[in-house]
Amino acid sequence: MNKRVIVAGHVCLDITPAFPDIGNKSISDILMPGKLIETKGVSVSTGGAVANTGLAMKFFGADVRLMGKVGNDDFGEMICNILKRHDAADDMIVAENETSSYSVVLAVPGIDRIFLHCPGTNNTFKASDIQEDALKEAALFHFGYPSLMKEMYDNDGVELVRLFEKVKSFGCATSLDMAAVDSSSEAGRADWLKILKKVIPLTDFFVPSIEELCYMIDRERFEDWQERAKGRDITEILDLNSDIRPLADMCMNMGCKVLLLKCGAPGMYYRTADKEELLKIPARLSLDEDAWAGKDGFEVSYKPEKILSGTGAGDTSIAAFLTAMLEGNAPEECMRLAAATGACCVSAYDALSGLKPLDELRKKISSGWEKNRF
Repeated sequence: MNKRVIVAGHVCLDITPAFPDIGNKSISDILMPGKLIETKGVSVSTGGAVANTGLAMKFFGADVRLMGKVGNDDFGEMICNILKRHDAADDMIVAENETSSYSVVLAVPGIDRIFLHCPGTNNTFKASDIQEDALKEAALFHFGYPSLMKEMYDNDGVELVRLFEKVKSFGCATSLDMAAVDSSSEAGRADWLKILKKVIPLTDFFVPSIEELCYMIDRERFEDWQERAKGRDITEILDLNSDIRPLADMCMNMGCKVLLLKCGAPGMYYRTADKEELLKIPARLSLDEDAWAGKDGFEVSYKPEKILSGTGAGDTSIAAFLTAMLEGNAPEECMRLAAATGACCVSAYDALSGLKPLDELRKKISSGWEKNRF
């Protein structure tokens, strides 16, 4: 596979303490004011879409360039040193007098992750930070987490639209992933429906999570989901026809060409546009429109060997999906490999340690890897 990929956007340092098994206790029993919590150690790794998706695609064999921004500080140096180990730091931007982004990930066993996040230099990332010479060579441009990057959602997403227009002008196919936002934050108050109506027509592969998407384009439905979930993971209560497909309808009506919705532990939903729409994807990608047109389905997740953390599971699943697509696989195979990657990723505290090569995943799938129920 010789199609070059650029993975750009949000990058940070993930600091993940290793919590002991808490049994049947709730998170409020663990994270109490004044309480000392003894952990088993800590995982320090790169995080964000640039590192998680970019390095996973590199692991799967794709020709990838990573483009993110860090500060000239200790965390920025740590991020760049980790990327150097993967020979992936050459295109990173080091900004003077800015703070690198970091997340403290509270991955308590049996409870969905809690993030303490500082966006840092991600807030100043602009379209002009993408090197035009790189765009001339790339078949695919994947951008992750604009919802955690202030320049990208300010002014109703003007800079995000400018970025995608720039990329498309160089003949690159585009891919867009999102991230959850705090409803009380500035990003949470942005008009995401308005932003997405402008950027989705410029996006060839749209790959958000179901919760992120619903919050952004149908707030009333999202609040209904929260009520139905009663504190549980929202993805546990979703119905394919009454909950998931209506959101997909909205995305396709906005001009989406290939949609993948990450639906947590149950699996992933996908839908593709008709052949006429898929023909609008830049020819440099060499997508087989006949194989991809008019598809719709839900890929149920595989049972993981163990579960330590969900960190990076969505990002690495997308990496497998995009890499398999670049290799010329049909969407059904891309979805199987994406689901398999998610099941492998959760077996480690960081995003990369649990990954397996695509051919190894194929063998495991063909040998009868058991799936969960949906």
